[in-house]
Amino acid sequence: MNDSAATRAPTSPERAAVAELIKRGRVAMRALAGASQERVDEAVAAVAWSVYKPENARALAELAVEDTGLGNVADKVTKNQRKTFGTLRDLLRARTVGVIEEDRARGIVKYGKPVGVVGAICPSTNPAATPVNKAMMALKGANAVVIAPSPSGAITTARTVELMRQSLRRIALPEDLVQVLPSPVTKEGTQALMELCDLIACTGSQDNVRRAYRSGTPAIGVGAGNVPVIVDASADLPDAARKIRLSKCFDNATSCSSENSIVVLDAVYEPALKALEAEGGHRCSPQERQAIQDVLWVDGKLNRKLIAKDAAIIAEAAGLPPSAREARFFMVEETGVGRDHPFSGEKLALVLAVYRAKDFPAARDRVAEILRFQGMGHSCGIHTKDMDHARTLAETLDVVRVLVNQAHTFGNGGSFDNGLNFTLSMGCGTWARNSISENLNWRHFINVTHLSTTIPEDKPGEEELFGALWKKYGK
Repeated sequence: MNDSAATRAPTSPERAAVAELIKRGRVAMRALAGASQERVDEAVAAVAWSVYKPENARALAELAVEDTGLGNVADKVTKNQRKTFGTLRDLLRARTVGVIEEDRARGIVKYGKPVGVVGAICPSTNPAATPVNKAMMALKGANAVVIAPSPSGAITTARTVELMRQSLRRIALPEDLVQVLPSPVTKEGTQALMELCDLIACTGSQDNVRRAYRSGTPAIGVGAGNVPVIVDASADLPDAARKIRLSKCFDNATSCSSENSIVVLDAVYEPALKALEAEGGHRCSPQERQAIQDVLWVDGKLNRKLIAKDAAIIAEAAGLPPSAREARFFMVEETGVGRDHPFSGEKLALVLAVYRAKDFPAARDRVAEILRFQGMGHSCGIHTKDMDHARTLAETLDVVRVLVNQAHTFGNGGSFDNGLNFTLSMGCGTWARNSISENLNWRHFINVTHLSTTIPEDKPGEEELFGALWKKYGK
């Protein structure tokens, strides 16, 4: 653990306050030192229940919408419960303390041990779901966690932490296993947490992610989303349209996994758009497209008053006709990618960019172009019956996840019908300058000691190792 950092002389009130939180977290961890897996799992289940509990899930969802102005209550209730439940499923199936694995053939026994006090940086888009998600993973490794909320979601996160602390008291564990930075949350306080904790798990703005990696503390940060999805010629169009609508509209497109662009093959372009219209999508005219662009960006930045808002609010702001104000989301047809084409980036709004591609290779190239502009490493998807096309995307694109025939928002961070770990933090690999290329999970919150004993000698001959090379090129 980073004891030397925690005892470093504070140079500001924020740093002193954070140092005290770290100290209290270390003391609280003693209650889990040497604890059984069953006791650790009790802690995980307790904090999960504190947010999953129906009345709490709803109260936190209502508070989050009031606190941040982002998303909608019904979907935040679903997110609070579904993500927490799925993550708990994954965690209860894993061993993280004591002997976690034994490989007799290699003479290796692995022991799981804590990483220390985790600094969990959380975004305003998920001010309840992300804190409990990270707290569960941290506790699974017998760690303590200090949560740094987004200032705009701080009230919700503080309430979430209080519920988790109550749940720990209920099972006779120290409440300081889960703490939160005091209000008002400042950059200085968050920076101090990054420097004084033992491991940073950072989800949110790319500025925070970069600062986490520069902090000198081991860090896990995640990349920006900007998901493009191909609608292939063989796609089941009604099914694809339904899944795109469900995913795009969930919590008013607050998720980094929400579809931001679709690339539709020419052979099914018009039928695909009609299927999307049947799901409540409004196909914008060129004039309507420009009107949305004029209000969705202000001085080149996304308009805080319109992101993650209901479609009717966007329609009213853009002065769209009454027919558009009944839409669930808006489709804007796009032909370019880059800064001069803002619809090609992440929008955090109920606006979907639509591209037309002559064939699958052209569609793949368009997806690659979109990702190079924004979202490199994150993910993409395809609706298709041709698995060769799906495999081509996985083989040739620099992304961590390629989803096939799935609603991206529900599948990317783990689902009950795919094998990805449940999480709210998606690693994007070195393509996005991230340290992990998978979904954040319990493995990232433990250290592992390897007990090694001797085995029968496993030393091949020179011919076995060099033979193929010698045969082809000579010695």
